[in-house]
Amino acid sequence: MTLVATRTLIDEAVRSRSAVGAFNVIQLETAEALVQAAVDSGLPMILQISENCVRFHGGLDPLARAVIDLAQGATAELAVHLDHAEDERLASRAIDLGFSSVMYDGSLLGFAENMAATRRIVAHAHAAGASVEAELGEIGGKDGAHAPGVRTDPDEATLFVGETGVDFLAVAVGSSHAMTSRDARLDIDLIARLAEAAPIPLVLHGSSGVADDEIVRAIHAGIRKVNVSTHLNGIYTDAIRQWLDAHESDVDPRRYVRPARDAVAVEAARLQRIFAADLVEAIPAGGVTPLLPPAP
Repeated sequence: MTLVATRTLIDEAVRSRSAVGAFNVIQLETAEALVQAAVDSGLPMILQISENCVRFHGGLDPLARAVIDLAQGATAELAVHLDHAEDERLASRAIDLGFSSVMYDGSLLGFAENMAATRRIVAHAHAAGASVEAELGEIGGKDGAHAPGVRTDPDEATLFVGETGVDFLAVAVGSSHAMTSRDARLDIDLIARLAEAAPIPLVLHGSSGVADDEIVRAIHAGIRKVNVSTHLNGIYTDAIRQWLDAHESDVDPRRYVRPARDAVAVEAARLQRIFAADLVEAIPAGGVTPLLPPAP
């Protein structure tokens, strides 16, 4: 239990042909909700802090230390991961703080430049016993870009993995970041080809825009880590709206944050169960997300 390495959780997902959920922390309350989801589901989880989140908080250290402390005190298996770092110095700082994995995002660089920068991060991480996730083939929706037609090339994936030594590979297969509807269609055949071409676990980004049943098909094809952020942000925000609509004079943030935190915990636990190998056949057709519980 408690704080474990990302590599350990993903290796287990590889063995069980399932996927581990990787959920983004926005602030302390979402971290608490995610830890509760892992405890309630009895399933492992990766807690992610992104470079955008670090920028919002004005620095990595305070939130990172709080998330690591939460993970260390939990009864669930939790790993802490840096998500979408374009700044090499930030990736190095996360490794030094004790993150067991970092995602270096050089997808906007040229292929050769991406490989060179990724190699530098891999050398630092591996020396510290940490793992590195990289991205190949820009995934739409990030930083204002929207490129749903972009796909990762299997031949480039084979070369990239061999030249950089990365541990996990995020691939562009039809999903897009920051989607608020769950109607993206994935290239399942391409996922299978990439899983064969790249001898390391594959990661699906932009999963908030992908329905449950489509995610399950992706897991069957070879995805072993599923990133979710925007979907849970929507759950959190909707719960706050419901509370404030029903309690217009309330000014205590604890009263409206509590139902939001609880709603995220419920949905994150539900997603974890979907990603687990022993339950993937049991989800309903269409993968419709249930309605939020009413605010207390």
